Amino acid sequence: PRVRLRPEYPHVPGDKKVDRSVVTDAGAGGIGCAKYYEAYGQRGQTGGLMAAWCPHCVCLGFHCIPKGEGRNDVFSALYTRWETAPEVVVYDFACALGPYCMQREPKFFSRTRFLIDGFHAKGHKRCSKACFISSYKKNDPTLAAVNSSAAECGNGGLLKIRRPLSYMSQRHAIVYAYTFLAMWNRDRRIESARKVAK
Repeated sequence: PRVRLRPEYPHVPGDKKVDRSVVTDAGAGGIGCAKYYEAYGQRGQTGGLMAAWCPHCVCLGFHCIPKGEGRNDVFSALYTRWETAPEVVVYDFACALGPYCMQREPKFFSRTRFLIDGFHAKGHKRCSKACFISSYKKNDPTLAAVNSSAAECGNGGLLKIRRPLSYMSQRHAIVYAYTFLAMWNRDRRIESARKVAK
């Protein structure tokens, strides 16, 4: 459930502007990460579902997005749905998401680490190693145990419903996705309980 509204930030230039496929003189979509633009901006990604996953591959929530996923989608989901910010956010483009969040809500995200999982780190050639989860796993046992590719596993599961969703109205698609994810979560919990019982 929503715990707060997303405020507007008049002091942040272009706050409400869609930042998905923007090319500036600085290149890289103007966000500092060449991978972001190379992977998404040039292809003109279409919309779909953005889901938040815990390390156990359980979906914590989802929302529909009209065009390719951008930093504002993730920021808005975190800020409006979490009572307190998560300690760790593992995201494909955490290099751009971290500064975006800190510029808007530094107090809320003051204890959050934004990290890129090992699978996606390969293409982030210009990004600091401080963004990579692998840089922390050696020294932080809590991060060493984190399944950083849980989102990839969950998003792989969502591919099963991609085609049916494309033929539905938005209302039906949301109900269908909600039902699919409720069943997905139930299966993950049953599987987890079996492992604990062994």
